[in-house]
Amino acid sequence: MTELAMPIIEVNHVSKEYRLGTLTSLKDSAQNLLRRMCRRPVIRRKPFKALDDMDFTIDESEVVGIIGNNGAGKSTLLKLLANVTTPSSGTIAVRGKVAPLIEVGAGLVPDLTGRENVFLNATILGISRADIAKKFDEIVGFAEMENFIDTPIKRYSSGMKIRLAFAIATSVDAEILIIDEVLAVGDLAFQRKCFERMENLIKGRGSTVLIVSHNIRQIERMCSRVLLLDQGKVVADGSPLEITDLFYRRSNEKIESEHKKLQQGKLHKYSSGEIELLSVELLNEQNQTTDSIPSGGTLRVRVKFNVNQILRRPEIVVGTHTTDFFYLSASSTALIENRPDLDVGSHEVEYIVPSFPLVAGTYCVRFAIFDQNQRKVFTGETLKIFTVLPTALEIRDAPMRRLYLPTHWRLDGVPHSSPTPAAEMVASI
Repeated sequence: MTELAMPIIEVNHVSKEYRLGTLTSLKDSAQNLLRRMCRRPVIRRKPFKALDDMDFTIDESEVVGIIGNNGAGKSTLLKLLANVTTPSSGTIAVRGKVAPLIEVGAGLVPDLTGRENVFLNATILGISRADIAKKFDEIVGFAEMENFIDTPIKRYSSGMKIRLAFAIATSVDAEILIIDEVLAVGDLAFQRKCFERMENLIKGRGSTVLIVSHNIRQIERMCSRVLLLDQGKVVADGSPLEITDLFYRRSNEKIESEHKKLQQGKLHKYSSGEIELLSVELLNEQNQTTDSIPSGGTLRVRVKFNVNQILRRPEIVVGTHTTDFFYLSASSTALIENRPDLDVGSHEVEYIVPSFPLVAGTYCVRFAIFDQNQRKVFTGETLKIFTVLPTALEIRDAPMRRLYLPTHWRLDGVPHSSPTPAAEMVASI
């Protein structure tokens, strides 16, 4: 009978607790001393659980993404796995050499040069001096630090520090690589180099990789498994598409809830004073207000507003964006010939997309008005939140799952029609 391989990482009922705040004043310390002497209760700092009874395993060669909102416990977990700190309770077993890259410039000594830090950091990570010398030129070349390698680290920018630290950490033949929000450093060319190196580590070496990132598309592309953290707990564990979709839904629900509270007060907008926004409505085919449309259905938005000062030939812009402010579309009345003036009084504009090409999800409406000299008169984002409902046409596991495009196919010269709905955008006054 074949013996089952043990997980390369085991996290068993791990909690990490911190004490919030400190007793900073001499008076506070003296008062606590007197309380102890008098056998009275002392002032204690409020406890905070960064991790709460976390329990999971990771097998060898897995590429695991860790996502969650700020404060969910992601960075704390990585520090525990990298042995930077220890858990308050529970146990962690890590079976392999770890190359951590969890903080900008972590482990770099400011007063030493880049060259000296390469040898120091690599030695800490378990590379012999001879092996460091062999890899030195490659490390420096990857980090693009040839002109600065003999300059003290304290004179480096944060980007230079993380480039050098990334080059060192990924040059180590480690079984486990731990990365916390560092793949977006530098320009686009350097980011591409980082992705290529990570993919080589994953596919070529078969390393076990843990990645914390707020870039969800990056997580979907690189990871074979994703953990979703919330308030120090693992609330979901599964495939990238499954977990990232859940994360989007939870985030959208939170944003929508917060926005409803905001709408009870004041909408998020800028106005020069010439425009007063009255309402933003989503309409169905029966001309009734709604909060949802089917994927590929007609998007019809009606915006009502007051004009307090006559506007000559203004440009009106209506568009959509995701709840995390990824801008999707915008249409303008600028191309309308002889576009009308807006007199003082009430007005309404309708924005109509006959076949809205976005897949199921939560989206927002944005609205802006510019005068004939392109001066911004009014702008507002997230003025209306609406849901696009899935249809039978939607392929749930398609990569990037954002947009349907009108497509015509020819196979061996024979035309074939695509079932995807057409996307046409019309703005009308």
